[in-house]
Amino acid sequence: MGPIGVLCVQRTLNDGRKHGLATGFGASLSDVLFAVIAGVGMGFIIDFIQENEKPLIVIGSLVLFILGYMVFNSNPARKLKKQNHTKEPVWKDFLSSFFLNLSNIGILFFYIALFARFNFVSSEAPLPVGIIAIGIGAVLWWILISYIVDRLRGRFNLRGLSVFNRILGLILILIGLVGTFKGFYQWIFEV
Repeated sequence: MGPIGVLCVQRTLNDGRKHGLATGFGASLSDVLFAVIAGVGMGFIIDFIQENEKPLIVIGSLVLFILGYMVFNSNPARKLKKQNHTKEPVWKDFLSSFFLNLSNIGILFFYIALFARFNFVSSEAPLPVGIIAIGIGAVLWWILISYIVDRLRGRFNLRGLSVFNRILGLILILIGLVGTFKGFYQWIFEV
């Protein structure tokens, strides 16, 4: 599982299944958007990413770092207390995962390769079939993940959630830092 998968698990544990689903659905929407972009403008996209790869890496890495910092400093006990009174709107989880997943340009290359492999851009296999399949597959994946985590939620205590948040936060911070430094290094030295 990538950062979005771990984020979906964390939000399902801390905030409930609706928030985990919203996280997954936001990522699914960006996946579908990537699939549409890949299918419609494969040549243009490759040129754009190659020209802007270094700033895109830096921006995506900074987003991961900030998210990791926020997760690391989150307090599951406070969130559980909040859950009894007022909940954050799920649209915030949806939007944050949408933009976080959108910052991962590697997904675009994956879809370009996938479309080329299954020939979705030719007249034999229509592009909408591939895009619909990606959307349905992504939504089903996030439903499964959030369902399983929600069913196992009772086995986690506050200390376990706190440790999970700290570990997840550190992982995201490290990935963000490495990506930021690598991106800046490549950008400055044109490696």
